[in-house]
Amino acid sequence: MTDTEYDVVVVGAGPVGLMLGCELALGGARTLIVERLAEVDETIKAGAINSPTAVALYRRGLLPALAEVQEAAMSRFREFMKARGAEAGAGTVPPPRFAGHFAGIMLDATLLDDSDPAFADLGPVDGIGLVPQATLERLLAERARELGVEVRRQVELTGFDADDGGVTVRLTPGQGVRAGWLVGCDGGRSTVRKLAGFDFPGTPPEITGYQAIADMTGTEGLRHGWHTTDVGTYVHGPMPGRVLTVEFDGPPADRETPVTAEELQAGVRRVTGVDVTVDKVHSLTRFTDNCRQASSYRTGRVLLAGDAAHVHSPFGGQGLNLGIGDAMNLGWKLAAAVRGHAPEGLLDSYTRERHPIGSWVLEWTRAQIALMRPESHARALREVVTGMAGTVDGTTYLVKKISGVWQHYDLPGDHPMVGRSAPDLELADGTRLADHLHGGRALLLDLTDDPKLRARAEGHGDRVDVRTVAAPGRPELTALLVRPDGYVAWAADTEHIPEDTSDDALKTALERWFGAPAS
Repeated sequence: MTDTEYDVVVVGAGPVGLMLGCELALGGARTLIVERLAEVDETIKAGAINSPTAVALYRRGLLPALAEVQEAAMSRFREFMKARGAEAGAGTVPPPRFAGHFAGIMLDATLLDDSDPAFADLGPVDGIGLVPQATLERLLAERARELGVEVRRQVELTGFDADDGGVTVRLTPGQGVRAGWLVGCDGGRSTVRKLAGFDFPGTPPEITGYQAIADMTGTEGLRHGWHTTDVGTYVHGPMPGRVLTVEFDGPPADRETPVTAEELQAGVRRVTGVDVTVDKVHSLTRFTDNCRQASSYRTGRVLLAGDAAHVHSPFGGQGLNLGIGDAMNLGWKLAAAVRGHAPEGLLDSYTRERHPIGSWVLEWTRAQIALMRPESHARALREVVTGMAGTVDGTTYLVKKISGVWQHYDLPGDHPMVGRSAPDLELADGTRLADHLHGGRALLLDLTDDPKLRARAEGHGDRVDVRTVAAPGRPELTALLVRPDGYVAWAADTEHIPEDTSDDALKTALERWFGAPAS
């Protein structure tokens, strides 16, 4: 029985589903999010966000919240390090800058070349990263509430029927809704993906891993940091009670069986060779390196985002960020389809743009698994990679990949900015470019007070905001057209001034991304 009609039903209220719900709301789509869990999952998962995620949240006005979370995390780290230093008689230890790791090979932030152009123009989010997944989920849940997104918890999808006009969604307990579109953000074992019949090719898992926060005794023999043994890999710390193990003996016999303290304890003992006793578990998860990706993220009126569209090992912390990028790319496009002004092919560009980035992440995680294998050839290769990672060029290359600053889309247009994340320009009125993206609309930035330029955007006023203001720090730029997700759709500088007012590149870009102008 259907009780209400929605524009979009999103299955899954994790960070990806909530971010998508927020983007859809900004685009004017009435959205319902359903989630089987009663509350935010506090299980230890991703502990940080990368640059594209931080920039996306900043562009939606969430910088103050991010800064508060970052400061709280750094404060806890200072207290922890101070306690360890005091015990060792070393006094207060300042928190180091975290550069990340590749297959457990820790990167030295002092070797990072900050002058690399890839790190420029990020704005005030530079340095913000310590945002745990559960914290981000709570932040986005509050944001969704403010935007009027309806979230129903303790509700599961049991089935759906899709037709040319929409989707009838069956939910527990005995609920049903009618929607124009259905999006699965319901994780790696996605019910939406399975019921819709998405192709999901990839490589099978070869590891079983555990990550936990637990009270343990007998840990004196565990070394802090990442270590490879004859059995696998383990991590101890940096926060008290944190342990991670990886064994290369295949996946668990039954992924559906709840993981237990006894299972964790046995795994830690096997990998480390230390008779640790797990006394109490605060957070525990089991994972593998099952590595698969949907061939397309859309079939008819059903779409996928986040882990529902791609799964891989957690190494490198790419999964959460990949999913947030999916939500940012899909949200405005799906909202445009809901409102009836999406140009032909706009929704299909979601798969075209996001699939290559997802494919790269899968390969990035596979490479790390190969380096972590406890056998002689992998160890030899690991020594080679460790040596390269210990150089300025090696560290800078790896950090650029980990941080996501390399990401861009292959969009039509010959200007070098097209397809890349817009620079966070400082503008003459005291604002920054990101300040003009809070509402989730496209932005035409006229940097030279050109009435002819602004005239070309007439007819798109319900979809594109126009701002006329100079950017003193970038005098060569004359104009930018920025999509709602923050990526440049068209740009002009002193060598790319549009002349043809009837059929120029700006007019083409406006119609390609935002449809025909209103009559």
